[in-house]
Amino acid sequence: MYDKVCIKIGSNVLVSPNGGLNKSRINELVTQIARLHQQGIKIILVSSGAVAAARDSVTVDKKTDRVSQRQLLSSVGQVKLMNLYAQLFDLHDMQIAQVLVTKQDFSSREHYLNMKNCVSALWDQNVLPIVNENDAVSVTALMFTDNDELSGMMSSMMGCKGLIILSNVDGIYNGHPQEAGAEVIPFIEAEEKGLEQYITTSKSDFGRGGMLTKCRVAQKSAMSGVHVHVANGQVDGVLIRLMNDSKTVNHTHFVAGQGYPAVKQWIAYSEGFAKAEIVINAGAFSALCSTKAVSLLLAGVVKIESDFEKGDLIKIMNEQEQVIGIGRASYGKSKAEKHWHDEKYKPLVHYDYLYVFPEFLS
Repeated sequence: MYDKVCIKIGSNVLVSPNGGLNKSRINELVTQIARLHQQGIKIILVSSGAVAAARDSVTVDKKTDRVSQRQLLSSVGQVKLMNLYAQLFDLHDMQIAQVLVTKQDFSSREHYLNMKNCVSALWDQNVLPIVNENDAVSVTALMFTDNDELSGMMSSMMGCKGLIILSNVDGIYNGHPQEAGAEVIPFIEAEEKGLEQYITTSKSDFGRGGMLTKCRVAQKSAMSGVHVHVANGQVDGVLIRLMNDSKTVNHTHFVAGQGYPAVKQWIAYSEGFAKAEIVINAGAFSALCSTKAVSLLLAGVVKIESDFEKGDLIKIMNEQEQVIGIGRASYGKSKAEKHWHDEKYKPLVHYDYLYVFPEFLS
């Protein structure tokens, strides 16, 4: 049983085959969440379904571009979705709050802490935050990959010990779920490699993510110290069972790693806000990907692309142009170029502000 948990419910769990909201399924999930809430568990609910909720009530002109369609449907559907949640949670004497966010809200450490303070204030007043991306104002460049990514960021930010991702399949399979012999992988370690070979890249009918996204988010969250459970939200009692004894549910459990300090957890999800890219040599790549606590020295940098200032986030790339991590610059580009050949100069990125993606760790 986790004392703090983030629950993400995907569109295909909330929506009926005809496109409308599946009110009976939503009510069943609300009842479970209310029961957990009454036990004193702090919960963040990340709920998809706004766009799908509007599709049975809004006819969109075929000439409307895709971004405008999403803005229209999300604006209408979010009202319907939250009204339903408010009615259902009111039956359990629970107060809810709508928290609409964009990826830009996580762009700086200050914004990140403001968001954290908002959720903490709601928890302090025993209010359930229901979080969704603000699709009405988000544009492609600043959108979350999907709500799986958002739930990972929220759980990491709020120090949740558990993240439950509910989809319309039982978990991560060792093949396509519809192939003969494919089985759910019950446990995946945070640092496990090579999972991409098993996972389908197909996306759901209503959401914009897929199992590959879920797997990447789950591993990143597990590396941050969060136990992640990917399960079927259409199974009755799934939340209660996962919280009481997760072994009773056929699902995938990403086992939590040792975790990171808070600032590294923010950096881990901030790739989209990097101001520049730097390329490092093979020696620096090997050192950064080892199990040792190593900072990035200027001696390991072979190329700097774009300007950056002290405190900016920068992408770190190997010589094969793969982005291997994110770091916060200890000083700007001009100072880096000035001291490039000074072997004793302080690190460009200190280890405390460096995040290397799990797939590159040795």
